[in-house]
Amino acid sequence: MPYLPSADASVFQLHGVTFNSFVSTATGASRLASWRADFAPSTPGQAHTMTEEEVLYVVSGQLDVEVDSEQFTARAGDAVLVPAGALFRIGNSTDAPAHAWVTSLLGMRAALHPDGERITPPWAQ
Repeated sequence: MPYLPSADASVFQLHGVTFNSFVSTATGASRLASWRADFAPSTPGQAHTMTEEEVLYVVSGQLDVEVDSEQFTARAGDAVLVPAGALFRIGNSTDAPAHAWVTSLLGMRAALHPDGERITPPWAQ
């Protein structure tokens, strides 16, 4: 299925973020998963680790990012590479929404911190 209209995206909510899944096994992908992550204003983010690396491209707004010991602000037009296993948190401390396009490998799993709860994000399956 090469054409993936936004009206057909599967939508999921977690920790104040809306995940709009475009590329997954449900749309015929065999290796990659891609989604748009929509961050409402004042979304703190949830620290976690992932089993696969992930690339985020900030489409609009700005996001507060922590990757292991690095902290920075990613703005529209910036990309962030998150290595597999890195402690990662992304949030939006501004008064405006922010949006990122995200790509990872299918089958990615995450562990939330500090409690270690494991999740299998449906947008990455």
